[in-house]
Amino acid sequence: MGGQKGIALFYKYLSTKCTLTCVTTKKNEARENYTVIASLSNSRFRYINPLFYFYYTKIIADKKPTHLLFEHPYFAWLIVLLRFFTAQKIIVHSHNIESIRFKSIGKWWWKILWYYERAAYRNAHFVWFKTQEDKRYAITHFGIRNEHCLVLPYGIEADHLPTSEELLSARTQLEEAHHIQKDALILLFNGTLNYTPNLDALKNILTKINPILLASNLRYKIIICGKNLPVDMNELKNEVDKNIIYCGFVDDIDLYFKGCSIFLNPVEDGGGIKTKLVEALGFGKPCISSVNGAIGVPIEYTNGRLKIIEDKNWIAYYNAILHIQNEKFENDNSQFYANFSWDKIATKAIENL
Repeated sequence: MGGQKGIALFYKYLSTKCTLTCVTTKKNEARENYTVIASLSNSRFRYINPLFYFYYTKIIADKKPTHLLFEHPYFAWLIVLLRFFTAQKIIVHSHNIESIRFKSIGKWWWKILWYYERAAYRNAHFVWFKTQEDKRYAITHFGIRNEHCLVLPYGIEADHLPTSEELLSARTQLEEAHHIQKDALILLFNGTLNYTPNLDALKNILTKINPILLASNLRYKIIICGKNLPVDMNELKNEVDKNIIYCGFVDDIDLYFKGCSIFLNPVEDGGGIKTKLVEALGFGKPCISSVNGAIGVPIEYTNGRLKIIEDKNWIAYYNAILHIQNEKFENDNSQFYANFSWDKIATKAIENL
C-alpha cells in the first residue's frame, strides 16, 4: 500500500542522514541498511499493550537516541508517558488527519479517534504532516503550534524525467502484453482496491467516465492495476469488451506509469496526499484528478501536467482527456523533484529538528 511504501522509502533516505533504528512488527523482514528490530506483535492489539512502555524504555536506554519517531498517532497513550518520563524529543509522523479520513468513509467512531489523535499531536515536540491542508487543520482544530509543524510530502526516488527511449520501451511492452493498438490512448488507474476511496474511484471510472468514452470515437484502453479487488467484481471480466484491462497486482508498477498516456485519479473521499498521483507526476505523466485526489500536490509544481476536475463533473474528465493528450510539455520537471524527491524530503526533516 502507498502508506507502507512511503514509510519504507522515507526510512531508506532518512537513514543516510542520521543513525536510525526501526522497531516494527514481526512480519517485517530486517533487510535494510539500518537497524531493524522486528519484534512487535502483528495484532492490532499491540497499540493498547501497556507492557510496551517498559519494552520501549529498555530499547531507549540501550540505543540512547535523541529523537523518537512515531508513524501515525495510534500510540498516543505511549507518547504521553514517554513525553513525561524520557528526555528524548518526540515526533509524530502524520500520514493523514486519521479521524477525518475515517469520518469521510462513514465510520461512526471517528470523533473518539479525533480526541485521541489530538492528544498524540499535542504531546509531541514535533509533528510532520504530509500536506499543508493537514497542517492547517491541526493548527486550527487541535491547537498545534505552527513552529512545531513541518510538511514532508510523500516522495519519489526519481530526480529526472525518463528518457524518450524508456517511455517508448515501456509503451511497447504494454502494447504487446495486453494487445493494445499503437494509436490507442492508455489510461491508467492503480491502487489497493479493497480500500473504500480507491474502490469508489474505480467505480467512478467504470460507471461514469468510461460510458462517456465509449460513446465517443476515441481509441483507448483503461488499465486497472491493484490487488484485493472484491470477489463480486469478478476480476472485471464483464468489462473486457468495454476497453477495460484488469491486471491485478503487477510486479513492476513503474512500467505501467512509464507506458501509460494519461493517469486518472477520480478519488473523491479519504484523506491525505494520494501517493499514486505523486508517482505518476514523477514519471512526467499527464494526470487528471478530482479536487480531493490532488490534495497536497500544488498545481504550480507540475508544469501543466496536472488537471484538476471538480467532483462528479464526468464530462469535464472526458474533455480533459481530449485536450491533455494533445498538449506538449516542457522537458523539465525540476520544481516537482525539488519538492517531492525522497532525498530532499529526508534532508528537510533533519534540518528542521
